[in-house]
Amino acid sequence: MRRPAFLRATLCLLTLACHQAMAAPSPYSSLYVFGDSLADAGQFPDLSGSAQGLRFTNRQANGEYAPVSPMILAGKLGFSGSVTGPSTSLSNLLQGRPDGNNWAVGGYTTQQVLEAITDTSQAVIPPGRLGAGLVLRERPGYLANGGRADPNALYYLTGGGNDFLQGLVNSPASAAAAGARLAASAQALQQGGARYIMVWLLPDLGQTPNFSGTPQQAPLSQLSSVFNQALLTQLRQVDAQVIPLNVPGLLGEALNDPGQFGLATGQNLVGTCYSGEGCTANPVYGVNGTNPDPSRLLFNDSVHPTIAGQQLIADYAYSILAAPWELTLLPEMAQASVRAHQDELRNQWQTPWQGIGQWQAFVATGAQDLDFGSQRSAASGDGRGYNLTLGGSYRLDEAWRVGIAAGAYRQKLEAGQRDSDYKLDSYLASAFAQYKRDRWWADGALTAGHLNYDDLKRNFALGPAERTEKGDTDGEACAFSARLGYNLAVDDSTWQLAPFLSADYARVKVDGYDEKSGRSTAMGFDDQDRTSRRLGAGLLGSVQLLPGTRLSAEVAREHEFEDDRQDLTLHMATLQDNDFTLAGYTPASNLTRASLGVSHQLLPGVNLRGNYNWRKSDELTQQGVSLGVSLDF
Repeated sequence: MRRPAFLRATLCLLTLACHQAMAAPSPYSSLYVFGDSLADAGQFPDLSGSAQGLRFTNRQANGEYAPVSPMILAGKLGFSGSVTGPSTSLSNLLQGRPDGNNWAVGGYTTQQVLEAITDTSQAVIPPGRLGAGLVLRERPGYLANGGRADPNALYYLTGGGNDFLQGLVNSPASAAAAGARLAASAQALQQGGARYIMVWLLPDLGQTPNFSGTPQQAPLSQLSSVFNQALLTQLRQVDAQVIPLNVPGLLGEALNDPGQFGLATGQNLVGTCYSGEGCTANPVYGVNGTNPDPSRLLFNDSVHPTIAGQQLIADYAYSILAAPWELTLLPEMAQASVRAHQDELRNQWQTPWQGIGQWQAFVATGAQDLDFGSQRSAASGDGRGYNLTLGGSYRLDEAWRVGIAAGAYRQKLEAGQRDSDYKLDSYLASAFAQYKRDRWWADGALTAGHLNYDDLKRNFALGPAERTEKGDTDGEACAFSARLGYNLAVDDSTWQLAPFLSADYARVKVDGYDEKSGRSTAMGFDDQDRTSRRLGAGLLGSVQLLPGTRLSAEVAREHEFEDDRQDLTLHMATLQDNDFTLAGYTPASNLTRASLGVSHQLLPGVNLRGNYNWRKSDELTQQGVSLGVSLDF
């Protein structure tokens, strides 16, 4: 059914508004864009009378231009539209509007992209257009006159197509030179202070309406590949976190399976376009077709994407930035398993000691809830888990009890805007000891274990659809925990109150892995190593409610010394030699934990207990309940 024009416009506006309102965390201070018409936000006046500048993409139902990919990405990152407005627009100058951070200009070659950074930015009418060569406005480039780049901003870079279209590339050598010039723009940004630079690989020009089916198709496809290889090689020399976007791979997947991306099936998506400018308008979904809809077509004109193509690229870029916000939660899942295991041990330690020379066996089961709040560089997440713990202790003498315990923990975490699904099985074993003499007491445990991340599903938007990239990996954990306290009451008192000091160490290592699909969106992740070192102080108390029933409670405040942000090194699975490091989860500096338990003697030597445990820091809340039984023999 054909949608009314006003409805299509409303849906588009609502989509952009939702991107803004539901923006996930962003560690970036701003977004700066450099490039050509593929990213131009409207540098040239629109002679049709639109308040927007001319963009090289389709118009929407309301007559305005659709946003280009960096504008969509900016909305996802929570930046206002003014941030990615045009930088050198004559309309801005005449109407007194502030310039934006988008320095991309339609028609720019790679040399002009570089000059807009280091020398002069010109809004110059490109070749082939009426008034070609006329400079409408110019201003100093972004880094001209000794300017410095914002090191906390994200930089977005496109270019190369106009070198081909304007006849500057006609051989492998000239294609490689053009790729090197685009890399020089990234190098200039890095030398100016930029740390995070996202760079498009050039789309396959042979697979555009301008060249598809012509004798130029195969040579241009080959030269596009040469350009990209030179670009990637040079980008590896840039001392910054350079994020390559495999745009040709993504668009190739869209052409091979258009229905998966919301594009029209049974249509020639390369040989036709939406507007009919420089190519054949699609007879169904083109502007004058039987059912005009640019979102069903990949190309607006002979070389430029429709909103569908721009949306795909923006979603793809965002999925890369968001990946470490989710994946750096994997070590935190394991840390949560270790903490739950230690809670189980402390719960067990509150049961009455067996006689000297006797054993005490115990079994416990429990469930946990894990809630990660959103950070600037980490996604929110909700986790659920359950566990089974077995163990036993032996009382050596009046003062000492030693034991062992083993636990299996199953966790599931849903994180990010699309509820990515991460699962972890933890197998932990501990040796522990308890000491009490007079009013002094102490306990400690050594823990080690194996981590099995057997089902990792990273979900993200890709156009109107959702894509999932899957993987699995292993890891290991080790930990040490100790407390030293002093009872304020004598042993046979009906109540006990003991201040204590605590020390905790835990190290989790998650092995690196590659997602399995091999598609343009699949990624590979390096090893992650997360260490926790904490010191704390607290109170442990209990009261005898009935002859066989005792209520216990504990509260402590702990300081985390390992609170640096957890960055993650990653790469695209199809571009393995170009890795980069992005920001992830930041552990809290302080946390509060508390527990409440009750134990009841069912029979002499048989005790039943139930416990509730709670931890809270700035963005993390962990809760757990458990039920256990112990038997002396």
